[in-house]
Amino acid sequence: MARNTLSRSLHDLGLSAWFGGTLANAVALNAAAGEAGSDSATGRVANAGWDRWTPVNAAAIGAHLIGAVGQLRANKQRVAAQQGAGSMSALKTLVTAAALGATAYSRVLGQRVSAAGGVPSKSGTKPSKRTKLAQADVAAAQQQLDTLQWVIPALTGTLVAISSYAGEQQRPSEVAAGINAR
Repeated sequence: MARNTLSRSLHDLGLSAWFGGTLANAVALNAAAGEAGSDSATGRVANAGWDRWTPVNAAAIGAHLIGAVGQLRANKQRVAAQQGAGSMSALKTLVTAAALGATAYSRVLGQRVSAAGGVPSKSGTKPSKRTKLAQADVAAAQQQLDTLQWVIPALTGTLVAISSYAGEQQRPSEVAAGINAR
C-alpha cells in the first residue's frame, strides 16, 4: 500500500509539473520574451528560460514515468480483471507515448534554436523576418515549436483527465461493478 502511495505521488507530482511548466512557458515565458527590447534579445531570453526548464521537465517526466510503472505494477490484477480498466490503461499509455514524443521532438527543435544563439524572434516561438531570410532552418524550427508549445500541454492535460478517471475506477464500488461486468 505504501509503495502504491509513493507511486501515485510520483506519478501525480511529475505529471503536474510536466503539464503546468509547459503551459506556463507557452503562456508566459514566450510572450514575455517578446518584450525583451529587441528581436535578438527576445531569442536569448526565450532560449535561457527554456534551457533552464529542461532539467526540471526531465525530472518531472522521470518521476511521472516511475510512478506510472509503479502504479501499473501495483494494479496489474485489477487492470486485467476490471472491465474498462485495461482499455483506460492502454489509452493512457498511448497518450503518454504521444506526449513523450512531442516533448522529445520539441527539445530537439529547441536545441537547434538555442545552438543558433540570439536568434531574432518576435516571441519565444515566432521567428522575425530577419530569421526567416537568414536562417530558414532555425525559423522553421521556431514555427514548429510554436505549435508544439500548445500540443504538449494539451496531451499532458489529457493525461491529467485520464488519470482522474483512472482514480475513479479504483473506488471499491467501481472495482466490484467492473469485475462483475466481466
